[in-house]
Amino acid sequence: MNKVIVLLVFVFVVTVGYSQQNQKYNFTLEQAITFALDSNYTAINSRRDIAIAIKKKWETTAAGLPQLDASLAYNNNLKQPVTLLPGEIIGGEPGSFVPVTFGTKENASATATLNQLIFDGSYLVGLQAAKTFLDYSYNYDEKTQLEVRKGVINAYGSVLLSEELVSIFELNKANLEKNLIETRAIYENGFTEEESVEQLEITLINIETQLKNSRRTLIIAQQMLNLSIGIDVESDVTLLNDLDALTQENISLGFLEENINIEDNIDYKIATNLTEQKDLEVKLEKSYSVPNLSAFINYGTAANSESFTFLDNEQVWYQSSMLGFRMNIPIISSGLRSARTQQAKIALEQAETQLTETYQMVLLEINTAKNNYRFAIENYNDNKKNLELSERVEKKNQVKFVEGLATSFDLRNAQIQLYTAQQTYFESMLRVITTKVDLETVLNTPQLRNN
Repeated sequence: MNKVIVLLVFVFVVTVGYSQQNQKYNFTLEQAITFALDSNYTAINSRRDIAIAIKKKWETTAAGLPQLDASLAYNNNLKQPVTLLPGEIIGGEPGSFVPVTFGTKENASATATLNQLIFDGSYLVGLQAAKTFLDYSYNYDEKTQLEVRKGVINAYGSVLLSEELVSIFELNKANLEKNLIETRAIYENGFTEEESVEQLEITLINIETQLKNSRRTLIIAQQMLNLSIGIDVESDVTLLNDLDALTQENISLGFLEENINIEDNIDYKIATNLTEQKDLEVKLEKSYSVPNLSAFINYGTAANSESFTFLDNEQVWYQSSMLGFRMNIPIISSGLRSARTQQAKIALEQAETQLTETYQMVLLEINTAKNNYRFAIENYNDNKKNLELSERVEKKNQVKFVEGLATSFDLRNAQIQLYTAQQTYFESMLRVITTKVDLETVLNTPQLRNN
């Protein structure tokens, strides 16, 4: 019976695991991005960082709120200590001693203490630091989401490119096989040289090699997309966008005229957070030179007995209570606090310099991204024209070859030129998409932060 249960559990686990791995998905690009922002592994941990920061803020806040502690104690003196008193106390001889046992064999007590911070400069700075850390965590989560979005778009486009290359290589292979059959028949009838057949065979071999490599590349690209989305790499994903339509959607020269607001750049926001943090560290070191004040009040009760009678109604309990204040006044630290404050000030100056550098770097990134995007669009348009010309040249050489006006070498050159133009054209389409997302990321136009 136990073996049957184990077998059923094993079959269930394997079935569930297999179904998860083979789950099918259908995504447009926007759907893939939305899914990834929720399921990507890095995005999930980034949200957990925010949760930690929120709890950290409350931890800091709670340190200044009333703190109530209680304690219970029970002591059983298995062997009570004996004290020797001079014998003269009870009329004994001088120099003699009388053994005496003080207290009862058992005692119990209960105490409750309420502590309240009244003033502490480091606590006030800590509250500000906790808020700054939370802002940093939100900004870093925003950066993570931007990177996840960018990764999904790049991976999605890479899959579409690989699919296009596989399709075009399959088409080219089919056309070459047809040309090879026709040319071999012409050769067998004595109307062309054997070299013509061999040239086509060489071209066909190259195309078959490229096709095999493209199919392998497509598998890797699909798995990379799955990983970026946050699903099992073996899952079956169908893409609902095509490369050409996606390229047209991402061609927007007006986007290049977007106003540059460097303060919106996520790296600049994070650098600003770090500068604020260093400023608070300076304030924190200064706060250690200011007195702090706290108060406490406690209440306690205690009982004594020769046996365990503490739960009896007749047991007598003695009450006690105390109210007090504590003030810590820093006086001399032999330069310790001053040295720490100076270190914090230097660190703040470094952060301010880094913030200025970040500003300039972001400005350079924006200008570079705009230039790359403009070039990608121009390159795409040029490659589109190039492809059209290469297709016409290849068709003309096909006709000339059949009519005996062009050599097989001329035809092969025209075919290679066409295949190169096809691949370059599709790659330029992907480049338009990827350079657009680079520009969007540096400008932070998606505004993905969930407030």
